[in-house]
Amino acid sequence: MEGPADPLIFLGWVALISASGVIAPGPVFATALARGLDDAKAGLKISAGHALVEIPLILAIFFGFMTILQDQYVLAIIGLVGGIFLLYMGVGMFRLNEEDIGSSDERHGSFAAGAVLSATNPYFLLWWATVGAALIALAASFGWWMIPLFAAVHLACDLAWLGFVSYSASRSRLLIRGKWLKGLYMACGGFLMIFALYFLHGSLLTFL
Repeated sequence: MEGPADPLIFLGWVALISASGVIAPGPVFATALARGLDDAKAGLKISAGHALVEIPLILAIFFGFMTILQDQYVLAIIGLVGGIFLLYMGVGMFRLNEEDIGSSDERHGSFAAGAVLSATNPYFLLWWATVGAALIALAASFGWWMIPLFAAVHLACDLAWLGFVSYSASRSRLLIRGKWLKGLYMACGGFLMIFALYFLHGSLLTFL
């Protein structure tokens, strides 16, 4: 895989590729949206938890420890754990009573949710074992100094998007009340449960 020879153009390339992955709907997006209704900074906390997993992963791939992420059975086990966790979160959001809305962040923690949702998402890990690994290899071709810049640009995309999502959700809380608010929570919970079943189904097929 060949990339731009100019460092600045390469970082711009990283930003575009990273943004295309970040804005895709997924469990992290749904969680940032739901928790943003309670806390405008929830997306920043989720992205910090996400970074807690992503930074060591970038370093591991840079130093050559990516073989484990290409093992389908390892990914299947991660998918089972992730599916169970997503199902737990989704059911919790779906069954939340109106009087409980506003306490979900204290019960589970956005930072912890960001870390767990990232570490237990087999498709996130597969992205890093393929597209992410290729980008890291291109970054390394400039020299070791490009790795922290690459990581900073990629993480900035996560921070900006998730922060925007949770802030927008927080502002919309002023307009959404009562049953409409509960309905939005239920929609986010249902979205997480769909991803949970998708993870579980894919993982179980690997073992069968």
